[in-house]
Amino acid sequence: MKYSEASQGRVFIVRLEDGDILHESIEELAAKEGVRAAAVIILGGADTGSRLVTGPEEGRGRKIDPITYVLDGVYETAGTGTLFPGPGGKPVLHMHIAAGRGGSAAAGCVRPGVRVWHIMEAVIFELTGTSASRERDPETGFDLLVP
Repeated sequence: MKYSEASQGRVFIVRLEDGDILHESIEELAAKEGVRAAAVIILGGADTGSRLVTGPEEGRGRKIDPITYVLDGVYETAGTGTLFPGPGGKPVLHMHIAAGRGGSAAAGCVRPGVRVWHIMEAVIFELTGTSASRERDPETGFDLLVP
């Protein structure tokens, strides 16, 4: 385990609107407001056709091929994530959501594109006093958190 300490900065209350792409909107706000690091929570609707990464094809294979799940209707969602600068210095949101509709549910990472259905609410808790960032891991190809 690796860790570091941070302090809480500003808090942003956000209403995403119909058609917004979740991760793109949060990253855009972070860049505009100079938020370098944050914890993020969301809830609201994900539109039909939204995509999630729901795991790797093989759990321990040498090559990590993601499984992409496409939502087949409007789903209710709740999620949590972190935002830190990636290898290019731009804010990168890493968020997982749980999404449900009727008796079916899915959970996964929002990076492939979750489109907001009508509204989605977010609270962004800025983290200050940290140099944490994401760096590319050559073995996995992931941008891993370096606390």
